[in-house]
Amino acid sequence: MSAFGRRSGGGGGNGTAGRPQFGIAQPMKGPAPVQPGQGGSQFPPIEPETLGADDDSFAAPSGPVDRGDAMARLADRQAQSGEQGSSRNEGFEASIHRIKEQVLPRLLERVDPEAAATLSKDELAEEFRPIIGEVLAELKINLNRREQFALEKVLVDELLGLGPLEELLNDPEISDIMVNGPLQTFVERKGKLELAQIQFRDEEHLLQIAQRIVNKVGRRVDQTTPLADARLQDGSRVNVIIPPLSLRGTAISIRKFSEKPITVDMMRGFGSMSEKMATVLKIAGACRMNIIISGGTGSGKTTMLNALSKLIDPGERVLTIEDAAELRLQQPHWLPLETRPPNLEGQGAITIRDLVINALRMRPDRIILGEIRGPECFDLLAAMNTGHDGSMATLHSNSPRECLARMENMVMMSDIKVPKEAISRQIADSVDLIVQVKRLRDGSRRTTNITEVIGMEGDVIVTQELFKFEYLDETPDGKIIGEYRSMGLRPYTLEKAKMFGFDQPYLEACL
Repeated sequence: MSAFGRRSGGGGGNGTAGRPQFGIAQPMKGPAPVQPGQGGSQFPPIEPETLGADDDSFAAPSGPVDRGDAMARLADRQAQSGEQGSSRNEGFEASIHRIKEQVLPRLLERVDPEAAATLSKDELAEEFRPIIGEVLAELKINLNRREQFALEKVLVDELLGLGPLEELLNDPEISDIMVNGPLQTFVERKGKLELAQIQFRDEEHLLQIAQRIVNKVGRRVDQTTPLADARLQDGSRVNVIIPPLSLRGTAISIRKFSEKPITVDMMRGFGSMSEKMATVLKIAGACRMNIIISGGTGSGKTTMLNALSKLIDPGERVLTIEDAAELRLQQPHWLPLETRPPNLEGQGAITIRDLVINALRMRPDRIILGEIRGPECFDLLAAMNTGHDGSMATLHSNSPRECLARMENMVMMSDIKVPKEAISRQIADSVDLIVQVKRLRDGSRRTTNITEVIGMEGDVIVTQELFKFEYLDETPDGKIIGEYRSMGLRPYTLEKAKMFGFDQPYLEACL
């Protein structure tokens, strides 16, 4: 009897040597299989043109926008708010999921989930095929080949993957997934939010998927720890929050990463910056300037940080420090570090600040901080000022000036009592450039400012803007029109570029 044999009843058998087997399914009894191309009796008629149709209830409006009737459009938006709030499985997908709910309990009676977890998805699907056929015969459900393949996929995703989320994770056009309880899931596609056509069985099913995600990275989410940060195997960032903190049920937020690494030149091609701005950023990354990337949530800070990291010399030792590791550097001498939450007794937590302090003892050439959130800002500034030029970090703020103010506040959060003037001077001496990124209301992500930090004037940090994005107009379909302007100023960071032989192209790009 193999590990994958029936838990109850007969049906054992021999399989391929060297791996556990499910056992051989009994011959199907019941109605003859439906031929390919015919629909099973459990499925509603499907029109070909509706198979790929999406629910565009939440899509951006198309066509001309009447600017003179802005208040009427606001009234329409208010009237429509809340009309549709739940994801829906419809048509073919709905039928597959309904049958899955009938098949899954009987399938679990015939297999050992622990043994199933040792197989790949393809191997599991191969082993499932005869057993699924047997279960369908018992339930008197007829499926054609296409329908049975779809059923196999959702069952395998349920056992080895992330259930309904797998479909969204495999869609390359989706950049963010936001699950708001078992009945509602939104996705961001091409910068716009839309309702996804998936649902979870219930809150227990959703919580099980959330726990599967966080457990894979050695973390937990439960009543004692209702918040958790994690990552998927591809590096996508995940945040989970469960009741009682989330009132609609378990909420999962996933920030997907592009499989193809984004470069500065690609961002220029997307319209995120001008050619001159791209030149300045590439030179700044290569010339070991200390750079802070500032922006709001979802503005593209991590994408920018990943792009700039590709300009780092392969001979440099780079340490990255994050709460949930999501940076993906290409350098051969790269060591990622990740924080650790406290255990059940509230002990053993390792914070970002702990890792920054320890990183200084590891002989790094550069330290890259995924995000500055608190007192670790002081230690990062110290690193920038003590031979670790070229360090980078991201920070949540809405403008370069606000970025500097937030850095001052975060240093003051530390247990080191330093006068504000000394903190400001430390920032002015350490930071070379602030790169401001922003997600505009049309969904596009733009580099809106490149600003130098040039010193102190009294007790105020003095900055100089090299580039900025200026809003000009908006197209009828809501697209923002603007231009990237160079201020035409001689950069104070020119000396650093000169040390690496890039002074001439750097100056030409800025003027």
